[in-house]
Amino acid sequence: MNMTRNIRLLLLIAFGTYACGKPGPRQGTAYSDTVFMQDYSVKYLFSEEGVQLQRVHADRDGKVQMLASDGLKHLRDGRFLYPGSVVTDNTYRFMSAKAIVDMVLCKDEFVYLDKQAVFSNAWSGRLFVEHQLEEPTVFAANDAQEFLATDGRAVHFIQDGVVAWKGQVSGSDVVDMVAHPKDHSLFFLLVEDGVYRFTTPTRSLEKIYDGANLTAFDVDDYRNELVVGTSDGYFRYDLERGEVAADIQRILPWTDITVVKLIDGNSWFGTSKGAFVVREGDDIAYYASKRWLPSDHVVDIAAGPDASVLLLTDGGLGVIHFKEMTLHEKAMYYEQQVRERHIRNGFNATLVGMQEGDLSTGYLGDSDNDGLWTSLYLAAEAFRYATTGEQEALDYCVESLDAMSRLYDINPVPGFPARSFERRGTGDTRDILSDPERWQLVDHPDWYWKATTSSDEAIGHIFAFGVIAELVDHEETRQKAIRLIDTLMGHIVQHDLYLVDYDGQPTTWGRWNPEYVNAFPTNVGDRKLNSSNIIGMLQTAYHFTGKPIYRETAFDLMDNHGYLENLLRPMAEIGTAPDGADDWSQMLSSAWNHSDDEMYFAGYWGLYRYAFNDTLKSKYGEAIRDHWEAERPEKEGAWNIFTAITGTDSIDLKEAVWYLKEYPLDLIQWTVTNSHRKDIEHVAPNFRGQTTAEVLPPDELKISRHNANRFTLDGGTHGAAENSAGDIWLFPYWMGRYLGVIEAPIKE
Repeated sequence: MNMTRNIRLLLLIAFGTYACGKPGPRQGTAYSDTVFMQDYSVKYLFSEEGVQLQRVHADRDGKVQMLASDGLKHLRDGRFLYPGSVVTDNTYRFMSAKAIVDMVLCKDEFVYLDKQAVFSNAWSGRLFVEHQLEEPTVFAANDAQEFLATDGRAVHFIQDGVVAWKGQVSGSDVVDMVAHPKDHSLFFLLVEDGVYRFTTPTRSLEKIYDGANLTAFDVDDYRNELVVGTSDGYFRYDLERGEVAADIQRILPWTDITVVKLIDGNSWFGTSKGAFVVREGDDIAYYASKRWLPSDHVVDIAAGPDASVLLLTDGGLGVIHFKEMTLHEKAMYYEQQVRERHIRNGFNATLVGMQEGDLSTGYLGDSDNDGLWTSLYLAAEAFRYATTGEQEALDYCVESLDAMSRLYDINPVPGFPARSFERRGTGDTRDILSDPERWQLVDHPDWYWKATTSSDEAIGHIFAFGVIAELVDHEETRQKAIRLIDTLMGHIVQHDLYLVDYDGQPTTWGRWNPEYVNAFPTNVGDRKLNSSNIIGMLQTAYHFTGKPIYRETAFDLMDNHGYLENLLRPMAEIGTAPDGADDWSQMLSSAWNHSDDEMYFAGYWGLYRYAFNDTLKSKYGEAIRDHWEAERPEKEGAWNIFTAITGTDSIDLKEAVWYLKEYPLDLIQWTVTNSHRKDIEHVAPNFRGQTTAEVLPPDELKISRHNANRFTLDGGTHGAAENSAGDIWLFPYWMGRYLGVIEAPIKE
């Protein structure tokens, strides 16, 4: 009898685990992985006291040079995530004797304005024209080697190596000057209260626009317009019609414009709170915070080498690079990021303790959720292996599964997973005397283990183990995952649907017993969540072990304790606890818990794919899609893609791909602020914590995992940590590849 039962279990494991299989070709549209432009920043820091950076340009050879109040500067070192510095440029050592007040490009060569002359080191140093101004301030040049210079009021035109004309503006001083990039007969001068045009053939200077609070401008030669910045927005001036082309634009990230620069047809704006670019179709991308810039006060902008953009700030230079990349290439970059800096004893970990974004100062920190974050990375690598068959992905699965397995071995409670484990050491911040509930001594001189394991750990474990058991065709690894499923679920069932810790008591969150779950009012999310999770966990355990106890327990919960009704309850009914509810219910339902979203979706894998029958599977699918509808405003890549397990073609694939493309390559936890922005529409306070009508792109928000509210506008830790891409990005990408909603990269 026992032999027959064992054979039946082996058959279930051998054939039943592949019953779900890899999805066939999708009937709906999948994303074709072609190249897109990935932006990232290389920063160069500057902190010389009393010295102000003023101008930046890059010449035809790609040399970047800056003008500061004490002379010329250039760049030292610097690469992505490893900032360089702005230092004194001694390339031409005699330049230090020049009192340079401005610099421009002429025929893509550096040209300088000092107290005496307009001059350059290009063209064998032949250019040297005395401008005849006592206190020059700014000048402009065209590619005919003609120059217009001013001291704020007097204006001198230099042509053929001499001062060919002298004139003067009235009223305010000249703030800036530009030459028309195509029409060499035109220069423009900006004053605080207007714009002048100088026409070279007629030597005429005329005021063409009267205004106020003008701060910066440039010529848009594509539209034949001036783009004029003010202290409160910008406007366009049509040069052909001689009138303002449109109303002033104030729906912007910030309206205090300090710089305007047209680069490749795009309008770039510097402000006192970062920079932004307005592209075709009025699409705006915002570059602020130390993710992009050394500081947020932008003083100049210029086109850089290799199609980059130079954003000069009062704290240094941010060089925004644009690299053609496929999602797969981005995945490979992130794979390397994880392996270089984020694997701790096999766990997917965060680099913490960093000083202002300096990666060399960080250390791999332990977390209450080491098991959960590693589960998502482990699932990602299992999806990768199932999709590509790459040995490397299997190796990573084996390594992290071993770390997960040790969570069960390192503590003395059978079937109980530790939250984490870590070595003991000198200077250890984990004080077991002050935190005796968390850190426990191992019967080994070198280790602690962390107790009080939560429900989000448990659902993460079962999700990852189920993915491996189903999709990884390496028998030893599959069997290990199945044993771990049985180990954890055996503990939970044996202990009356509780996680029971070393002290013999249930942990705070590891509770799926009806007495606990059904004590919540029906509209409190924990009642729906815990019901959904435990049914998915029990189905997973039965699917891979064939043990009747898991099926019997699940049906008892659904038939006799209302768990099916609980988990099918529409998301629209979930909200705050009613008046008179207990304090625990009121606390748990005071606002939408985005950690719950992560737990729901992790549980949906086992709930849907291992459903006991088709009737239940259909109902589960409806519940998953109902939840997805509630999540849609966040454009969360993982939940959009996850919903594809139900076979629906209605997922927001465009938004999922947008999420993957827009997530920054820089995963350092820089402090980000968006609440000041004037281009976002705020909404009234609400239960789900949505702050704006539209969610901002991921690269404009703080770095956060899938358990965070993507409508949080401000946050970060001043560069004190770097997150791993293992759970944030690789998880949704490789799941999308496995589910067929993202195709392999197209090879040109």
